[in-house]
Amino acid sequence: MMHFHETIFCATASTSNGPGNVAIHDIQTGTPLASFKQTNASAHCTAFVESGDSQGGFILAAQPDKSLLNMYNFQKDQISLKMVLPEKLSCVAVDRRGEYAAGGTSNGRIYLWEVSSGVLFNSWDAHYRDITVLRFTQDGVALISGSQDSGVSVWSVSRLVDDDFQNELVLPYCTLADHTLSVTDIVCGLGTFPTCRVLTASIDHSVKLWDLSSKSLLTVFQFPKAIACLAWDPTERLFFAASSDGSIYQMNLFRQSKDTVKGRTMEAIGGAGVHDIIRIDDEGPFPSNKRLISVGQDVTCLAISFTGSLLLVGTSVGLIHIYDIASHQLLRAISTHKGFSITYLATMLKPPDLIGHINLTMNFADARDLIPVKPVLPFQRIRDAKIRDMHEVSLILPPRNAEYDDEITFYPLSSFLRDQEFFVKPLGSSNREVDQDAVSLGSRVTNLEAEVVHLREQLGKAKGLNDMMWDTVVQRVIGQPKTKSTPADATYSAESDRPRKRGRTNT
Repeated sequence: MMHFHETIFCATASTSNGPGNVAIHDIQTGTPLASFKQTNASAHCTAFVESGDSQGGFILAAQPDKSLLNMYNFQKDQISLKMVLPEKLSCVAVDRRGEYAAGGTSNGRIYLWEVSSGVLFNSWDAHYRDITVLRFTQDGVALISGSQDSGVSVWSVSRLVDDDFQNELVLPYCTLADHTLSVTDIVCGLGTFPTCRVLTASIDHSVKLWDLSSKSLLTVFQFPKAIACLAWDPTERLFFAASSDGSIYQMNLFRQSKDTVKGRTMEAIGGAGVHDIIRIDDEGPFPSNKRLISVGQDVTCLAISFTGSLLLVGTSVGLIHIYDIASHQLLRAISTHKGFSITYLATMLKPPDLIGHINLTMNFADARDLIPVKPVLPFQRIRDAKIRDMHEVSLILPPRNAEYDDEITFYPLSSFLRDQEFFVKPLGSSNREVDQDAVSLGSRVTNLEAEVVHLREQLGKAKGLNDMMWDTVVQRVIGQPKTKSTPADATYSAESDRPRKRGRTNT
């Protein structure tokens, strides 16, 4: 039986202690679950696709010193595929379904590949300087790029892969040009493109909130220091902005206001337009001392857990700090990678095909047959129209009778509720307490069912008694003869009912 179990996915790099690795940790205890070696990817050069749709996921890690891209799968701790690229990549991104992968270079060029076939669909000059970060929207419909030239561009994936536009100049869906210095991080909000919102950070001390549907800037958040990385709450209630010196600012996007008519209500912060600038400092309306986390080390990356209750902070010395968002209290620190630099940090569900953690009822070979790895072919170095027209994409249909079914199509509601309860239960609750709760709940259900049966019997008796009384009354009324009164009697009755008037007495 598979339960939801959240884990920490991190990538490390080092320049002196040898190559780093990609590791998966338990988010509750910090225990290492798996490690994938022989990689030294820098910031924004690692991406992964979770296992799902009856297919095992994979990891992509671009190497900084060579034009190589390493591919791993969760069933093997060694490199599964080493790809030779046209040039070295400065950042890499892959959409959530694992259909397309994008890579940016220091020359401002972007490459877009199809993962299942390795076909290079497009490559174009997107920026004037080094591309620092690439992000796909949640639905994978658009690709967003940030560069050292302070520009942020949004590209339509459907236009990039369309054969009719292969020989035309690639134009962006829109350009978000309001930063003045290099863009350091981009976070895409929830929703489908273009109704989603986007956060962009820059070393110009600002974080900007954009609306892609109107292609407009909503709000500017001005910080006292340059911002290196961002983390956005899953419900978009708040975000964290971290500077490289270890200062992490919490920015709430809603605040409580007092209305004379409605009382205390919640209102959104910002969103009025370009001139809506919110400054985060000690003297402003949003004092930083109440929303400031001082790590004491250089911060390299941030992440927020699925439940929105934990903040994960990666540092340049290899520590992963886990904070409680509500209280800003440091819960634990993972020191397994001490001496390295944390270059990538995210949370993910524990893969069912993770090496060393396969279900004990099956051996490793059976697990491979049950959960095949999503097909990934070597990426092409040049664009070839003939290969693009003739390529075949491998697809695997999810088996209906397999133990590991597609979560969306074959996941029963009862199993989802059970796993959701296990996922959000408090850390201190044990299996014994859960079993006791289940036993007490079962006995209570039995008692309630017995009470319902008793009440139904009482209701039947009361209904029978009521019907008998009704039939008796009706029969008596129908059986009595009707008597007609004479007019004299009627007159007498009418006169008797008339109130008598008091007359005068003659003396």
